[in-house]
Amino acid sequence: MATPPSVPGSLPLLKRLGLGVLDAVMPPHCLTCEEAVEVQGTLCAACFRGLHRITAPMCPRCGVPFLHGGQGGPGGLCPGCLDHPPRYDTARAALRYDAASQRLILPFKHADRPELAGPLAAHMARAGAALLARCDLVAPVPLHWRRLFSRRYNQAALLAQRLARAAHRPCIPDLLARRRPTPPLGELGAAARAALVADAFAIRPRAISRLRGRRVLLVDDVMTSGATADACARALLEAGAAAVDVLAAARVPDPRLQQEA
Repeated sequence: MATPPSVPGSLPLLKRLGLGVLDAVMPPHCLTCEEAVEVQGTLCAACFRGLHRITAPMCPRCGVPFLHGGQGGPGGLCPGCLDHPPRYDTARAALRYDAASQRLILPFKHADRPELAGPLAAHMARAGAALLARCDLVAPVPLHWRRLFSRRYNQAALLAQRLARAAHRPCIPDLLARRRPTPPLGELGAAARAALVADAFAIRPRAISRLRGRRVLLVDDVMTSGATADACARALLEAGAAAVDVLAAARVPDPRLQQEA
């Protein structure tokens, strides 16, 4: 039987018709509230305005936001980078970690909402455009296998894959391995965080040849003190990486920098 000729533009038209039917049955709504939106997978105007993007002034090394430009010490660096210079070169984050960004990030991490990787990666691509442009490969911060089993996916890996695809860079989702589980770090100080994640990460042997001499962009969902990123950077550099940068979806502000009038 002869194959019927294809109609130019028929597939895009059918796709649009299908999306139109889907929107009629399930009207698009905001990713973080029930407000109606024009396009599925977007934020309503109020939720979009509520997001606080991290822009200057910030620490030029770790990207932590400043209240004003005068908060930087020598070289414009924050107190954390001056006291304990990180092993990575530069870190950036798209959003301030607050109530507004948590409405995107917490469901993404804990409520089986992997579709939120796309919107978050779009914010990250803008904030980390320079880091994406200069990297040779992209890799996520790994989860321990027990946590990966319970969550079913590594949220940092989903972000890394999206970013690598947009920047036309290779992504190695399993470049790093977490040697041992670590407890939640949320309530701990910087020193305690660093102690808990010290030597917690290793490079998978089969990936070392792809790592040597390359600049790696390390991707995570939330950056707090930077201890996890620093421990990963140490493992990458010791295995032969030329340099490491870090890109996160959100950054927790340093409380020491938020108390000035």
